[in-house]
Amino acid sequence: MTKVEARKAFLQKRLALSEGAYQQLNFQLYNQFFAQIDLSFIKCIHIFLPIENKKEPDTWPIIDRIRREFPHVRISIPKVVGDQLENIYFEGLHQLKKNNWGILEPEQGVPTPTEKIEMVLVPLLAFDKSGNRVGYGKGFYDQFLAECRIRCQRVGISFFPPIDVIEDVDENDIVLSHCITPRQFFAFGNML
Repeated sequence: MTKVEARKAFLQKRLALSEGAYQQLNFQLYNQFFAQIDLSFIKCIHIFLPIENKKEPDTWPIIDRIRREFPHVRISIPKVVGDQLENIYFEGLHQLKKNNWGILEPEQGVPTPTEKIEMVLVPLLAFDKSGNRVGYGKGFYDQFLAECRIRCQRVGISFFPPIDVIEDVDENDIVLSHCITPRQFFAFGNML
């Protein structure tokens, strides 16, 4: 399957989810995240904020629990500036405003140095059995992940299992280290 085919097919699958199915899948992702991810030694995690009208996985419950139960972990959230992502420490809802695409992002805040980020929750539409991912095609996350330190964990979150192969992967595509689905946790063996 090509990126264009996967992007179209999996966005349609997400948008076709009933509200009940969407909530159930989010609950299962939340449980998988906390069952599989060890936050004991993580000091800074980057978490995307969900695009509601595209039915992205809801990261808010994960953010809420990390803030309550893992006070040693600082959360960084993205802000699109031009053709790049800036990372800002999350302080609370008061700092957020919807951008031109209707996505919540920080209006102000303290920038997060990229080298401080130890784990990134990566948005995606689809992924394959080798850890390649398909996003929305703008390249924001591939560019950002390329700047992260080598041992940064790149954890995708998907409602759906992997496809066999994404046929048109190129040298700019950054491979995931892990991916969480409602029923499985995948480790791709590309971490040092």
